[in-house]
Amino acid sequence: MWSIIAGGLIGLLAGRITKKGISMGIVANVFAGLVGSSVGQSLLGSWGPSIAGMALIPSIAGAVIVVTVVSFFTGKK
Repeated sequence: MWSIIAGGLIGLLAGRITKKGISMGIVANVFAGLVGSSVGQSLLGSWGPSIAGMALIPSIAGAVIVVTVVSFFTGKK
């Protein structure tokens, strides 16, 4: 449960950073946060503060990448 909440917050932050979060919806933001956390930690490691087992800075960076890629393929602005 904490992972879903943390993923949602990470996805929300990534959506706000890219300015595409509102057009994607809540479910897509949670998905982007969870997948982005995995991508970010794979690429950047698990350094910095963490919440629910997710390192925040790499997770947010990964979620920004996921939100950007998803919005590119779905055509949402």
